Amino acid sequence: MEWSSVGAALFDLDGVLTPTAEVHMRAWSRMFNDYLSAKGVAEPYTDEDYFAYVDGKPRYSGVRDFLASRGLTLPEGDPTDAPERETVSGLGNRKNDAFAAVLAEEGVQPYPGSVALLDHLAGTDVRVAVVSSSRNAVPVLERAGLRTRFDVVVDGVVAARDQLSGKPRPDTFVRAAELLGVPVTAAVVLEDALSGVQAGRAGGFRHVVGVDRGAGRDALTAAGADIVVDDLAQLVPGEATR
Repeated sequence: MEWSSVGAALFDLDGVLTPTAEVHMRAWSRMFNDYLSAKGVAEPYTDEDYFAYVDGKPRYSGVRDFLASRGLTLPEGDPTDAPERETVSGLGNRKNDAFAAVLAEEGVQPYPGSVALLDHLAGTDVRVAVVSSSRNAVPVLERAGLRTRFDVVVDGVVAARDQLSGKPRPDTFVRAAELLGVPVTAAVVLEDALSGVQAGRAGGFRHVVGVDRGAGRDALTAAGADIVVDDLAQLVPGEATR
């Protein structure tokens, strides 16, 4: 990809910059399977469910969409609901507690290839932002030593505050481009989630890069990715791309 024609790079966080998607996956699996077991639902939650219903979406949307896939509904509740409450918000908060515990215990290191791309872009005029559905984006960036690299972070906290629709709607990516002062037609979206790729395509961005961390090359392309890579180092000039 020719970076000289790009004004901004908008990075998803979990699964693009850091391997925290794996932590999220474990936390979702633990929470949902405990809940399904308690309800006597025979069909367990799987990694395929993560990619189909949860990945890249705002937390409560992921809860709602997965439960619907099993024919289950719950009251919406309120974001302040305790994790023990049997509401969409309560289950989402239960998952978040599990994620926070794992993050505190294990920490997180960024993908080396992602750091290599950030290092390259630091020597260009391309501005960078993080666009994440997670409300944990800033703590994760801080633990990974990446927070100071980004001019703008549009995360789940900002989306809730500014009433921005989450992925697969493009609103959070559009807001990040606006805050950087770059038109969407000069901005690149880098995403590993199908919902995030769909958001980039819906927003009319210059390029949408799919990062295949498990969703699958064909699925990312079908969702709207112009380019699919296995690692962001492939986007550094001089590295082999495919």
